Amino acid sequence: MFTKETLQRIEADNKKWQDLFQESVSKAPERLERFSTVSDRPVKNLYTPLDTKDLDYAQDIGFPGQYPYTRGVQPSMYRGRLWTMRMFAGLGSARDTNRRFHLLVNEGQTGLSTAFDMPTLMGYDSDSPKSRGECGRCGVVIDTLKDMEILFEGLPIERITTSMTINPPAAVLWAMYIAMAEKRGISRRVIGGTIQNDMLKEFIAQKTFMCPPKPSMRIIADTVEFGTKEIPRWNPISISGYHIREAGSTAVQELAFTLADGIAYVEAALERGLDVDSFAPRLSFFFNSHLDFFEEIAKFRAAKRMWAKIMKEQFKAKDQRSMWLRFHTQTAGCSLTAQQPYNNVIRTALEALAAVLGGTQSLHTNSLDEVLALPTEEAATIALRTQQIIAEESGVAHTIDPLGGSFYVERLTKDIEEEAFEYIRKIDEMGGMVAAIEKNYPQMEIADAAYNYQKQIDSREKTVVGVNKYITEEELPVETLQIEAELEEKQIQWTNQIKNSRDNGKTKEALEKLGEAAQGDDNLMYPILEAVKEYATEQEICDVFRDVFGIYRDPGVY
Repeated sequence: MFTKETLQRIEADNKKWQDLFQESVSKAPERLERFSTVSDRPVKNLYTPLDTKDLDYAQDIGFPGQYPYTRGVQPSMYRGRLWTMRMFAGLGSARDTNRRFHLLVNEGQTGLSTAFDMPTLMGYDSDSPKSRGECGRCGVVIDTLKDMEILFEGLPIERITTSMTINPPAAVLWAMYIAMAEKRGISRRVIGGTIQNDMLKEFIAQKTFMCPPKPSMRIIADTVEFGTKEIPRWNPISISGYHIREAGSTAVQELAFTLADGIAYVEAALERGLDVDSFAPRLSFFFNSHLDFFEEIAKFRAAKRMWAKIMKEQFKAKDQRSMWLRFHTQTAGCSLTAQQPYNNVIRTALEALAAVLGGTQSLHTNSLDEVLALPTEEAATIALRTQQIIAEESGVAHTIDPLGGSFYVERLTKDIEEEAFEYIRKIDEMGGMVAAIEKNYPQMEIADAAYNYQKQIDSREKTVVGVNKYITEEELPVETLQIEAELEEKQIQWTNQIKNSRDNGKTKEALEKLGEAAQGDDNLMYPILEAVKEYATEQEICDVFRDVFGIYRDPGVY
């Protein structure tokens, strides 16, 4: 982008400036420390055209809405439409969460996002001994279709999209949502949204399990095939780096392992016989926005460019929408601190701003009290207002990719891309992501990164305000949300009431047909949908999978 003569002149001037720099910082020895990102990437004191001299604008950066989509997948980006403000919500009963959904929609939220409690995430009903003490504690409890009907009662699901953060039993919860919509007279071809449905990152990082990797991939391929044919506005998978980062990965590891998971899912769908351009436009991604402002922006820009290259060069996609990396972002829960919790508002604002400058299509901002409990209404509203202030007052949405062309951001984008592709190359050599997981490769890489970061915090090489620096003894009171103690018994009684009132003969028949389909090659979404319509519980359906496919046990390698 610069002539040879210009670069030579800049190089000479840079050497002169470096001498001035060294003389200046020698007077402030405390600033001679090593500077690095959250991921421990060294940061130079200055970036110049010398750092971007090998970049080709058309091939590497380009224009929004044009390959390689570094500057955004839509030509108009936020000039045409702001990102979807999708606040994550789930607490207690379906009725409790329904009230929170209505509050957030009334306050200006533009998309629904559902958090489920731990038993629901693991495929167990409230009356299971494994569920004791967890009912409704970290999200909403869903046992049957009736809970799903209450959860979305009065909400305009034909106009507003819904995201559900669920993995092992994702097909079951999705079937409940479809059945709920159809009971309301809303066609499955009209509803829109996303199920996370990403089991590979569960084996790598989050660790909610049900079945082993290979049958899990079969169920995911069934959902992708079903969605492609039946529900054109739904994203049947949200390939998630968020939990990989929460487990302690670096930015490069988050990006590399997420895209490697994406490659595995594309390959599984192709093996099913689907044309790449029939399903790839509905693949979506989910990333973490951590505290290192520029590293995160560069990560998002690199992600868009990498996925475009992967889909075009490796999978020969022809539809440009197949090359779009459409992604939701959540600010980093692992960056929040119990100490001085009001500092979390500032952390979240910076992380949200990085996501916006990186071109996210959808955003959740964490609440200041999430490190202590489920968010209160006040804390959730402040988190939503953070997005609205960024969108309406900051001016960052006025122009597209405003940091494009920055010497630092462009060099960081390039470096992150190259390092992430090197990880993907290693995974390919192992036989793909499923084989790499079985070898515990990504798990060990993340564990090493998490250990290194914690050592840096413990030694104060990295600062966490209020934790290892600027510590105060005075604690400001923070009101936390309380879940009623009686919820569990009420939910058990409610679920048993549904079991007693349904046609148990039809329910048993539907579950038997599901078992037969699981033992064969039929797409499982159709019999799952029939089972939930007969008010089979989540656990009854998941127990069929556990019986046929077996139960996965984490090897616990360190």
